[in-house]
Parts: sequence; structure tokens; C-alpha cells
Amino acid sequence: MSPVNGPVLSIVGARPQFIKLAPVHTALREGRLQHVIVHTGQHYDDDMSARFFRELKLPTPNINLGVKGGGHAVPTARMLMRIARTIEELKPALLIVYGDTTSTLAGALAGAQCGTRVAHVESGLRSYLRTQPEERNRVVADHLSTLLFAPTTSAVENLLREGISGGVHRVGDPMHDALSNWWPTASRRSLQIEADPFYFCTVHRAENTDDAQRLSRLLHLLAGLDAPVLMPLHPRTRRAFRRAGLLKKLQSLTPVQVCEPLGYLDTLRHIGGAAAVLTDSGGVQREAAWLGTYCLTLRSVTEWVETVEDGRNVLIDLDLDRARAALDRRPRRRRPKTSGTNASRRIAAIIRKAL
Repeated sequence: MSPVNGPVLSIVGARPQFIKLAPVHTALREGRLQHVIVHTGQHYDDDMSARFFRELKLPTPNINLGVKGGGHAVPTARMLMRIARTIEELKPALLIVYGDTTSTLAGALAGAQCGTRVAHVESGLRSYLRTQPEERNRVVADHLSTLLFAPTTSAVENLLREGISGGVHRVGDPMHDALSNWWPTASRRSLQIEADPFYFCTVHRAENTDDAQRLSRLLHLLAGLDAPVLMPLHPRTRRAFRRAGLLKKLQSLTPVQVCEPLGYLDTLRHIGGAAAVLTDSGGVQREAAWLGTYCLTLRSVTEWVETVEDGRNVLIDLDLDRARAALDRRPRRRRPKTSGTNASRRIAAIIRKAL
């Protein structure tokens, strides 16, 4: 096993991971732990990476592995090799992975193979749909981790059903800490759409973007809504629409205003200002719930089951009739819950004790 006097390495590569990282980094530094940020390069352009580090006041990553694109298997293999090399050079006491992306999988595999303890932030989530790459990534990461930081009670129960009990800690959600820190600033930003009311839509998951028929169904759904829609286009989504020959059709839809990807603060502002959110993002589902905004999830399942059970979130897949019915019975807007859970400080305290 790695020595306890080595640094703590955080492996990140995508926007949701940067958001989780920000409060965890602060808590680790407050706990006087040496913390090294390793960026895999999974999200690499300014809109998807550097902008988030600036807004969240994160330091420039100590190491950038520069792994870009190439589907699933190829970048995973490249990340695995480069993370393993980094582990050999720095000899960390612990490696932290976040969420459910390719970077999560590669980091957990590299840590396990190099004999370094692995901690998984956002552990125990399950959609029970193994066709989703995110589900495969988080299941593997959980089974390779020695510290498992679960955000919810149901996440702990999922782990227990899989025979994982040692090292499991229900800590809350670092993304809620981030929202608590940044909502006062985000709430003062200007909206990029003049319509009132409006809907806010984000789409990026492979189950939607890799299927031309589903993209066509999404266009049908958006065209049938009763209010204008602001839709920032993830680069992957833009490429998918272009590949399917549907990008011009999307851009010409009367109710839809397409824009470039938004930063973290602008995303929060539009979630908080929207009459409803339509998304396939796990992070946006939670942020909508915390900000009191009704959410229509463009998937048939979600790993965030509490948001559905509480009536804050409805699974509509890409069905226009379900969307209309859900909007017709939309409950009264809830008061935002913008007080953090101190999840990040709990994580830092547990890591400090473990080391």
C-alpha cells in the first residue's frame, strides 16, 4: 500500500467533477492535507473546463494528462496509463475519484492496480441500467474503493445490497455545498433569454446523443412545449445533431433559443429562473430540486430517486404527452434550499482520520 505521508490526489475531467471538487479542495486545504489536482483532459476547451476553474476559484490543475476524445475504450486506456504513471511518480496516500465519468473509471482502476487506496465521492448511486456508461463507471468505482462517500440514504442501501459495507459513509452532497457557496453570486447574473416564463434544457448523455431517432424525438418534444426554451449546446450534443443532419432544424425551431455552453454560475441562474427544467443531467436534476424548480428528466430512469419520490422531478423520457401532462400538474414553486450540507468538510475529516 502507498505511504500515509504522500499527497491526496483528486482525479477530475468533466464539468460536474469540477463542481464537486471545489468545496472538497477547500475542505482538504483547511484540514492541512496536501492536495494535488490531476485533470485527465476529458473536458478540455475553455467553456467546458478552464471557465469552471476560474468561476469556482480553483487553482490550475497541478497535472493535466491531456487525454481528449476517442469514444469510451481508447480514452479510458490512455487515462489509465497516464494516471498510473502519475501514481508511481507521486506515491499518493489516497486517490479521490468523483461521480461517474470515464475519468472516474480510469482513476479507480489505476489506483486499485497500483495499490493506492481509492475514495469515491458520490458513491452508491444506481439507475440499474447497465447500458448506461455512467452506471458501469460508478459500479466499478464503488467496488474498487476503500472509502465510499454516499450522498443519500438510498445510496448507502444500494451499496449494502451489493455487499459493500466497510468504508461507507453517508456524508451528503458536495454539489449542494458548491451551490450554497455560489448561489448568492449566481442569483445576481443576467438571464440570456428575455421570455418570461421560459424553460431551460440541457442534453448531453450518450443514451440521447448517440441515437438519431431519440434526437428527432427531442426536437418534436421541444417544438410542442408551451413556452420558449433556452438550450445551451454541449459540444458532444452539437456534434450529434450535426451528425444526424438535425442541427439546422434545431436552430430553426421557433420556441428554442440555442446558445453556447454556460458556465457554472450562469447555469445556476437559469435553473433558478426557469419555470421548469428539462434535462438528462444528474447534476441539473439536483440543482433544480435545491433551487425549487420543477424538473422533467429526459430519461426513463434516474439514479437520484429521492427527487422523483418527493415530486420535484418527473421521468418523461422523450415523450411530449408526458411532458405536457407533467407541466399541467406542476406544483407550486418551492422555496430554494441553498444551505449546504457540510458534506465536503465531512469528507475531509474522514480522509484525515483514515490517513
